[in-house]
Amino acid sequence: MVSIAWLRDDLRTADNPALLAAVHEGDAAALYVLDEETEGIRPLGSAAKWWLHHALLALKKDLSALGIPLVLLRGPAARSVPGFLRQSGADRIFWNRRYGGPEREVDTAIKQWAAAAGLQAESFQGSLLHEPWTVRTGQGAPYRVFTPFWRTVSALDFRAPLDTPARCAAPPSGLPAGEDLNDWNLLPRNPDWSAGLSKAWTPGERAGLASLREFLDGPVQDYEDGRNHPATPGTSRLSPYLRWGHLSPFQVWHALSRVRGNGPGPDVFGTEIGWREFCWHQLFHNPDLATRNLRPAFDAFPWEWPEDAGPQTPPILRAGRAADPLQDLDPLDAWKAGLTGIPLVDAGQRQLWEMGWMHNRVRMVAASFLVKNLGVHWRVGEEWFWETLVDADPASNPANWQWVAGSGADAAPFFRIFNPVTQAKRFDPDGAYIARWVPEALTPSYPEPLVDLGESRQHALDAYGSIR
Repeated sequence: MVSIAWLRDDLRTADNPALLAAVHEGDAAALYVLDEETEGIRPLGSAAKWWLHHALLALKKDLSALGIPLVLLRGPAARSVPGFLRQSGADRIFWNRRYGGPEREVDTAIKQWAAAAGLQAESFQGSLLHEPWTVRTGQGAPYRVFTPFWRTVSALDFRAPLDTPARCAAPPSGLPAGEDLNDWNLLPRNPDWSAGLSKAWTPGERAGLASLREFLDGPVQDYEDGRNHPATPGTSRLSPYLRWGHLSPFQVWHALSRVRGNGPGPDVFGTEIGWREFCWHQLFHNPDLATRNLRPAFDAFPWEWPEDAGPQTPPILRAGRAADPLQDLDPLDAWKAGLTGIPLVDAGQRQLWEMGWMHNRVRMVAASFLVKNLGVHWRVGEEWFWETLVDADPASNPANWQWVAGSGADAAPFFRIFNPVTQAKRFDPDGAYIARWVPEALTPSYPEPLVDLGESRQHALDAYGSIR
């Protein structure tokens, strides 16, 4: 009989419990369903679609080497998956668990359908080091502060990574053909803005493993300090590989253990894995993390909602950023386009548009500027990052925006307002990062700052005082 591995955000062959189980149980095939229709499941942003297209091409090649076909379907998973099982004659389906509320509802419904139909459906832990429902405070509640959360979780045993399945003798016969990836139109056209993404990234499991080795062979040792300097290669750049499951957290954690003991860098990076875990635990317990303040007091905060709020690309970016921008460019579009007149913020926003990624320290600065200096709701920025980041995931993206805004779990105090000028002097002292992304920063063509940093900071503190 045919066994199906239903892959989602776990696009890899190694350390994939669902894929391993499918191969072990019989003739195996892999299934990927692009679900943009189920209520509550968030459609991918444009940069993520670009990544997914290339990730599926890489996955198909890796699976083919194992004798496992990959079938692509598009539509609501609750309809597509049972239909595929009926057509294929498969009697088993396996998947690695998801943790968003709507995703869990879909998976539960398919398990119930399978049981009623006399089919085997089994799920596995493949994407988090520890399941969210098993980690609780002494009072039995979910953790809301990172330090005790990670102290508890990091003291637990994490299973070793699993092997890649053995090659199958022959692919199962009689499978439905599925859909053509090119028909999904995931790649940008008219215009095609993805050249910078292609230059910066190679999606797929092999590239993820190579990036992990490269990081552990060098930058991790100086990570404690190097992670803060955006002009230097001091970060891991593993976030998209973890987001798409080209790497599992078990692989990263155990690889990291082999370089511990040579300074604080590996341990500091370990806490970053912990923060990812913390974000996903937040989403599990708060399925509306991307739309609701975790701290209810912030419901009364006087955020601004610009008329063009949303993930749409401003015209100035669609047309190609002008050296001498129009003076009436509204603040939100200026922020998106990297034309705020604040060099570090603009550098980060331009890096984001070019690479689909932004250095983490600069992410915090750019987010703080939007939320606290421009007074725009964090959800507006979160939606733009969701649209433009190749590593945007449903947990880390909103959790980190809420952290900056002060409205989330273990959030930065609202009065911690990043000063982008001070941050640039401290972490880009020779101006190399700004010069790379904003070469006109010291020329007359560079726009005046949108706001006075001191005055806008005080305005933000006054607004915060009104809800305390």
